[in-house]
Amino acid sequence: MTAVGRARATRAAKAAPPSPTPTGPATVLERRYRRLMLAYPRPYRTAHGDELIDVLLESADPGRTVPVPREAWGLLLGGVRSRVVHQARGNPWADGLHLAVTAVAAANLATLLPYAGALPLWTLLSALALLAIQRGRVRAALPLTLLTGAKAVAIASGRLLFDLTLVPVYPSALSDQALFEFSDPLVVASGYLVTLAGLLALSTRPSPRRARSWWWWAAVPVAAWAGPHWLADDSQLPLSLSRMAVEMAVFGLAVAFAALARDHRWALASGIYLAVTSGWLISRVESLTDQHLAYWALLALLALGAAAAPFRQRRHCLD
Repeated sequence: MTAVGRARATRAAKAAPPSPTPTGPATVLERRYRRLMLAYPRPYRTAHGDELIDVLLESADPGRTVPVPREAWGLLLGGVRSRVVHQARGNPWADGLHLAVTAVAAANLATLLPYAGALPLWTLLSALALLAIQRGRVRAALPLTLLTGAKAVAIASGRLLFDLTLVPVYPSALSDQALFEFSDPLVVASGYLVTLAGLLALSTRPSPRRARSWWWWAAVPVAAWAGPHWLADDSQLPLSLSRMAVEMAVFGLAVAFAALARDHRWALASGIYLAVTSGWLISRVESLTDQHLAYWALLALLALGAAAAPFRQRRHCLD
């Protein structure tokens, strides 16, 4: 159709009386397609949602009220891919660093959370630091992280700082170990120093950081729970299965997101978090068992997978 013909068709459509609101199967099917479209981010739905639904409705069989399973799966998978690609915007290195800082700050809060009854102020400051980081307020998170980190290192080294704290600090129901019972003060300091260094680097950049998912808050209590141990009860360095499950899930998502978006920001975040975890294991190298090495190897393998996934996807596309 020529441009003149399209213009005439448009004028004729505007002049025609409005058609009655569709009812019955077509309306039900459209409603269900729109529910599936919620898998896509809002900007995509605003720009292409109506057009995509029109195409699906036109190709649907008469009288159908339920989407074809293949189409439903394609919409869900396309929505997830679109959301991941939508997240891969901005500078990948700055965004990957912010993601790593968020993960380490969440781990720091998970460490303090079982002791909130004995350390209410410092647990609150740690939570506020995570909130500021998660919402992209990196400068506001700097003093909160500095204060919380200084107090944590003082407790780990048995020194008095800011207020009187009786050590060892005993936990609530979330754990069965004293605070930093199996941690070296240098290892405790390293987690906060990594966070502070990342916040300082991010604060020098003019562009604001975007807010992170609220799911980080759901991961904190699960990681804080000591739960069942992977090792024997008499182990000098227990491993919490609940924390391991959270870390494996997050690293697995990093691999999937890196493959879908063909982006390295998730690999950077995984590598920084792995470095912090490695410091905790290296400090107790004399107590390590095969389970500890397997745990570290799984994290390292997933981190390498996140780094390699974008390259493999590109090669596949080139082939």
